[in-house]
Amino acid sequence: MHKTMKSTTMIKLLLVIALFSQPLLGTAKPFLDQVLDVSGKKLRVDADYYIIPANGGEISLESSIGEPCPLHVVVVKRSQGFPLRIAPVKGAIRVSTDLNIMLANYDSRCPNYSVVWKIDPFLKEETFVTTNGLLGHPGSNSIQSWFKIEKYEDAYKLVYCPSVCPSCKHVCKDIGTYVYKKREMRLALTNVPLKIKFQET
Repeated sequence: MHKTMKSTTMIKLLLVIALFSQPLLGTAKPFLDQVLDVSGKKLRVDADYYIIPANGGEISLESSIGEPCPLHVVVVKRSQGFPLRIAPVKGAIRVSTDLNIMLANYDSRCPNYSVVWKIDPFLKEETFVTTNGLLGHPGSNSIQSWFKIEKYEDAYKLVYCPSVCPSCKHVCKDIGTYVYKKREMRLALTNVPLKIKFQET
């Protein structure tokens, strides 16, 4: 009888240990989906893509009159967009993951500026998406250069809500369009996202 009680106690103890050694339900990090292009293929870090607004147009770069640099990211309808490259903070290109977006090729209009996208919160009118960002180096110095791709309806959207610097203070907003001086449709932080898709060049 004494041995039976010991065996029962041991079994209970082992069950308790097994229970508490398992991760709590909901605490495991979810597997994030990889971003797909218009043909259903996963985006690759070694490939170039066009970001295509769902309602038409292309993503391009333009300079402002009197302020040639840095270049502003705009939506145009008169020409083919610029090929872009996407560099996640690590691993594959997944939704809800910090990443850099940059021009795939060198742009001679601003030779002393980088082709990496960033937000410019210092402009008076709106927070626009411009170039001259910092590639990699996650932290406070590069906080303005990190974007995320999120699922949006039947496509995707870009958001600015970086996770690379938990102690940094920043806004979290969608990337949409803003008509600047009645002539440019610039990408900016807005409350209405721009629905986009990706097409390999």
